[in-house]
Amino acid sequence: MKNLKTTFAALALFLLAHTPVWAATHIDTSRTYSSGLLIGLFLGFCALIVVVQLVPSIMMLVAFIREALGRRKPKRQGVGVR
Repeated sequence: MKNLKTTFAALALFLLAHTPVWAATHIDTSRTYSSGLLIGLFLGFCALIVVVQLVPSIMMLVAFIREALGRRKPKRQGVGVR
């Protein structure tokens, strides 16, 4: 079992060390970042739509958690209480 852990650790270190080499072989940055102003505005608008939809859902999640934690009944103590 210890030999298997050592083998996996060595394989992981090998792959992590060589991942940047694989990523840099086929990228041409002169073509990748040649987008215009309209593309940037469109992507910003798409991000704005996503953020606007996240705000109500986060508010509902917070309200749900508050209600779930707030409705706990206190434990009754005393003799003969079921």
